[in-house]
Amino acid sequence: MSSPRTGLRVASVIFGIFAIGHLVRLINQAQVTVRTLTIPMGLSWIALIVAAILCIWLWRLSSRAGT
Repeated sequence: MSSPRTGLRVASVIFGIFAIGHLVRLINQAQVTVRTLTIPMGLSWIALIVAAILCIWLWRLSSRAGT
């Protein structure tokens, strides 16, 4: 990665993938269990919102970043 623009775009895409993953979990009502703890669906709503905001924010920053 030789430019800030590339790094910001890669990070934005990664956050976008995370957001899509949480959206798919919410649509399918998939249960996630870690050992004996079941992760509540509300946590995926929060993670979806945070990941989507970061995705959009980083993409917009990449548009302003120099090459």
